[in-house]
Amino acid sequence: MTKTLTPDICVIGAGSGGLSVAAAASAFGENVVLIEKNLMGGECLNYGCVPSKALLASAKSVQHQFDPVLAMDLDVSGDANFQKAHQHLTQVIAAIAPHDSVERFESLGVTVLKEKAEFISKDEVTAGDYRIKARRFVVATGSAPAVPPIPGLGDVDYLTNETVFDLTELPSALTIIGAGAVGLELGQAFHRLGSKVTIIDAAEAFAKDDREFAGVVLQALRAEGIEIIEHANVSGIASTASGPTVRIETQSGNREVVSSHLMVAAGRLANTEGLGFGVAGVKTNKHGVEVDGAFRTSNPRVYAIGDVIGGRQFTHAAGYQAGLVIRNLLFRLPVRYDETRVPWTTFTEPELGHAGLTLAEAREKHGDNVRVLSALFAKNDRAIAEGRGHGGLKLYVGPRGILLGADVVGPQAGEAINFLSTACSQKMKMKDLAGLVLVYPTYGEAIRTAALSYFEAVPKNLWVRRLISVLKWLG
Repeated sequence: MTKTLTPDICVIGAGSGGLSVAAAASAFGENVVLIEKNLMGGECLNYGCVPSKALLASAKSVQHQFDPVLAMDLDVSGDANFQKAHQHLTQVIAAIAPHDSVERFESLGVTVLKEKAEFISKDEVTAGDYRIKARRFVVATGSAPAVPPIPGLGDVDYLTNETVFDLTELPSALTIIGAGAVGLELGQAFHRLGSKVTIIDAAEAFAKDDREFAGVVLQALRAEGIEIIEHANVSGIASTASGPTVRIETQSGNREVVSSHLMVAAGRLANTEGLGFGVAGVKTNKHGVEVDGAFRTSNPRVYAIGDVIGGRQFTHAAGYQAGLVIRNLLFRLPVRYDETRVPWTTFTEPELGHAGLTLAEAREKHGDNVRVLSALFAKNDRAIAEGRGHGGLKLYVGPRGILLGADVVGPQAGEAINFLSTACSQKMKMKDLAGLVLVYPTYGEAIRTAALSYFEAVPKNLWVRRLISVLKWLG
């Protein structure tokens, strides 16, 4: 028998964006229904940020022999390390999962349905035995691994980020198609745990990042023994007795890469299929659901946020969007999504992060009025003390000394990027950054060092020197 629910808000998808909307709306007294057909917590908790960072932490411990912070009992035999690393990531997911659980959200007053949702009209969805007629809907169904149409790929077993963490034995050799954040992070992790790793990409690795700083990371990865093949066309894949064989075409010639395991990390596709968007009047494009600046779809009753709308597909982006949707949906406040406020970091070692405008974007907007200020870790006392002098940061500075964007490569780049992202969004000036009082010795001091270089011509300025002379004459 079909049961009808009439909530104020129906959220479809229990990833970071959907959970944020559901929790906030319920806190304000709204009647909320949350529908999720798969695992609570979505991509980030189960297949993305959380398990990948746990695996990276274990791999880093192996690389540095012992990490007293993690206190892992890791030895030098690869498979034993992998077993302990897998146990660690399982424990990490289990520790975080209660925050995203059905029980927690029901305790917040949210009705949770573990069913598949599908629109049957512009203001109704079905979910199992339920029909939900809501005042507003928020679609936050996330994304799934993109599988490129490579000849022979369907004839071999391959991993994605949704299945790679199910491995219980260490691959002897792992080929990864895709040199984005997922491919590079997991490639380094598996290499450090004992796998022979080859990463292949049709374009450049770190395609969206600063080329000089990307080169710092690629040099480090290659120095560890990871093979990274860029500008390579994968012409076909075959199953052989030795394992999946990937045929590639490069400018230097054709070759075959044979491994025990194959992983596809070639980007993400928005989860838009099977949701009844045609019936609901919700338009989509090749990137995902079409939305306006307030995340409204072509159906004014339906909003969409997170990976399902394309753009910068990050957990923190979905959280930012969820906050804007709540402001507009509950309070009718005007909102504007500024994608340049969404920073990113690739958690390889060294880390590589970006905030604000890229240099190209800054110059497109401000022309020759953009200055690039740099500070290298080779001159940073903390980096020198730890033997990590490779890397540094760049600040992109516009008219009146306003910070427009930044790139950082090196230890704890993600932490520095958090601050620099805030500085960009608050339109902080170089005088503000140069006036910071920062702990010594830290990597973060490089921010002040770079900002101070903005004023390097001031001491030589004729008028400044005349002013000093006058003040000296006055006594």
